[in-house]
Amino acid sequence: MQAIILAAGMGKRLGEYTKDNTKCMLPINGERLIDRTLKQLSKLNINRVIIVVGYEADNLIKHIGNQYDLYFEIEFIHNNIYDKTNNIYSLALAKEKMKEDETLLLESDLIYEEDILRMAIENPYPNIALVAKWESWMDGTVVQLDSKYNILNFINSKAFSFKDTHSYYKTVNIYKFSKEFITNKFIPFLNAYCETQGKNEYYEQVLRIISFLNSKDIKALPIGNKKWYEIDDIQDKDIAETIFANDDEQLSKMNKRYGGYWRFPKILDFCYLVNPYFPPKQMLDEISANFNTLITEYPSGIEVNSLLAAKYFGINHEHIVVGNGAAELIKSLIESIEGKIGVVLPTFEEYSNRYHQKDDIISYTPNNKNFSYNASNLKNFFEDKNIKTLLLINPDNPSGNFIPKHEVLELATWAEKRKIRFIVDESFVDFSDDYATSSLLDNKTLEKFKKLFVIKSISKSYGVPGLRLGILASADTKVVDHIKKDVSIWNINSFAEFYMQIFNKYRDDYNTACKSFVAERNRFAHQLQKISWLRIIPSQANYFLCEVKSPYTSTEVAKYLLKDYDILIKDCNKKEALKNMNYIRIAIRNEVDNNRLIEACKQLENLYPKLKDFI
Repeated sequence: MQAIILAAGMGKRLGEYTKDNTKCMLPINGERLIDRTLKQLSKLNINRVIIVVGYEADNLIKHIGNQYDLYFEIEFIHNNIYDKTNNIYSLALAKEKMKEDETLLLESDLIYEEDILRMAIENPYPNIALVAKWESWMDGTVVQLDSKYNILNFINSKAFSFKDTHSYYKTVNIYKFSKEFITNKFIPFLNAYCETQGKNEYYEQVLRIISFLNSKDIKALPIGNKKWYEIDDIQDKDIAETIFANDDEQLSKMNKRYGGYWRFPKILDFCYLVNPYFPPKQMLDEISANFNTLITEYPSGIEVNSLLAAKYFGINHEHIVVGNGAAELIKSLIESIEGKIGVVLPTFEEYSNRYHQKDDIISYTPNNKNFSYNASNLKNFFEDKNIKTLLLINPDNPSGNFIPKHEVLELATWAEKRKIRFIVDESFVDFSDDYATSSLLDNKTLEKFKKLFVIKSISKSYGVPGLRLGILASADTKVVDHIKKDVSIWNINSFAEFYMQIFNKYRDDYNTACKSFVAERNRFAHQLQKISWLRIIPSQANYFLCEVKSPYTSTEVAKYLLKDYDILIKDCNKKEALKNMNYIRIAIRNEVDNNRLIEACKQLENLYPKLKDFI
């Protein structure tokens, strides 16, 4: 068997990375694509590799040199008009070589697991197109299959229909062809297509015609969950380097993305914290029905959106400001205050990170194994600390500790008497058992406590993190007005505005979602408690802080779940007050997802030797 690699293109979309080299010379995590491909081919029964070169060909040829001479012969074919042609012409230049042996055809801008090539070679069917179930990141030619994996049609970008994506498979751009097929079918059609359509086309069009005439000539071979990626631009490079990072770096690279995991459809995210039961399908359908209008129209300014938020939460519009996520409001509020701030550790660190006087942060750490505390603990600790601001995240993140509303109001009274600004972040309060009565977002409470500031992330409990919505509420209109002027007048988009406009129609669905969540949290906690190497800390939020016990460490578990199960959890080893203490935070998702994590954790019960080898 021989392999043909098409590597003539210029890769313009990669900018500086391909200024002096063709795409296959691009390094991914320190290894060039061409080296990775040739090393994988060297482990297979390949006797010759033919590389069609063009742009910066001399650099590529010099780089390859004779380092693979022990494994196979390498021949180069030059496409001297690479800047005026597409891959159909590059492949046509190699057509006489193709006739000489069974051929593995590869694009040079791919990265994939080694087993993928082996799948193609070992499959008994002579003509194979490797395919992957279509996902949103994929671009280029897709195919439709019958029940026996015959390819019914090759569909190019012009014929692509998003309503049919459920039936699409993306070509991986790896093919295996027999000599007979190449000689009697592929080359004749290739010649005819080039003569009639020219050189600036794609060879997939030839395969499309062959499949249309006889769908049984080429079989599709789905690759399942095996990893691969096609690299066309800088974003692709970044994603590929995350997917194919080594075991020590993959978790770190994934965490540094801070979201955007829809680009990794196989990842099950137990790190970021959202409501798994809201919004309902009908609400999503309503937003979708208005998509064209919302994407082409400006949103309202901040004052109009304050009116919407006031309606949403039933409070005075002068007391509320909408943010592009709670993070925008946290930044504006914290950067405007002075004096010592009292915080509880461990906690959500965005507040502390935004404060300019790190030495003025006074922290209280509960002295018990569950990191639990109440209002009395905070009053006693901060009584003599001369703080100007007290921050309470309730329920706290990551501990899940919760102070009931009547105790929070006691703290508010204590703070008011001492002229202490009291910031309460209640982003997770709707996950508490008493979700219906636990919020401080009401006019009576805000007007009674002029030093009270309530912050709420709509992303968390309402399950819409992609909208980037949050609110800050306070009867201190001077501060509220300052924040309104500090943020952009158009700080949220039309989709977020429309969501707030229609929310009240779905309030009953939200209450049902909260009730469903509490029930699932109780069930999930019971299942997690059966895992021998985990200690589960009670929580009133949508996550559990868990202590990882011997024989494992938190980092080992996080790496292993990501590598073997595509499950992402939060390793808390770098959090203040939890450093090197082997704690993880596990989000609570729906029952199906939670069961998947439980099963993965159960696999670790008897896999300690395997895990130690992996680490």
